[in-house]
Amino acid sequence: MTTIVASAVELHAIEKLREEELEEARSIQSVMLPEESLHTARVRISHAFQPVTEVGGDFLDYFELTDGCYGLYLGDVSGKGLPAAMYAALAVGTLRGVHKTGLCPSQVLSTLNRRLMIRGTPRRHAAVQYAMFDPRTRVMKIASAGMPGPFHLSPRGCQPLEIQGIPPGLFDPSIQYETLEISLEPRDSVLFFTDGLPDAFDTGGESFGIERLQALCEAQFHRSTTELLDEVFSAVSRFARGRSQHDDMAAAIFHYRGE
Repeated sequence: MTTIVASAVELHAIEKLREEELEEARSIQSVMLPEESLHTARVRISHAFQPVTEVGGDFLDYFELTDGCYGLYLGDVSGKGLPAAMYAALAVGTLRGVHKTGLCPSQVLSTLNRRLMIRGTPRRHAAVQYAMFDPRTRVMKIASAGMPGPFHLSPRGCQPLEIQGIPPGLFDPSIQYETLEISLEPRDSVLFFTDGLPDAFDTGGESFGIERLQALCEAQFHRSTTELLDEVFSAVSRFARGRSQHDDMAAAIFHYRGE
């Protein structure tokens, strides 16, 4: 009887510690997301985020730089719980320190990779996309490492952009990244998203998929940034039909309004 009581007490203590760790992870993750959308005369940037119970390592931010350009990054750390949240905090701290220097996206990811490799955290890496938009030239530069998309939305349709790159912190501190450049016309948008959206599963084990997400964005192109994000997350929720998901879902949409 004493052994049973002791086991129950130990189990309660373990569960309490686990809940405390999850709450700490949630607190860490909350400060790695923007508090509100960014609206200026030329640009609108909005985001949406849906966490899972376990707390993953999704993070994102967007900002206006001192030279008049706009920056945006979105990332997904491997793993769950407090370790993933702490590793994401390390990645975000590095990105927040680097983006103010005005480095191009490929250099930002190279710097992030070197710093994460120095830390040498086993079994951890961060898939990341980093974008910079110059309204004077209407050119957006994007570097990507281990992330799906992004999508370029325009009146001509929804074009997936394929950008290759090894996730920072995974393999080699000397890796160099490529930068893709696209020109944006007024009313064009770029949707950035973590793999939690296309990898959402329904009760039958089918994933939402990139193609379904692309078709949805193309059909809903006319909507505002917040409306489009709402429709994307609602569509994924309807598709899942109540099934619990294994990964956070995060997305940000950059909309160029023009002069």
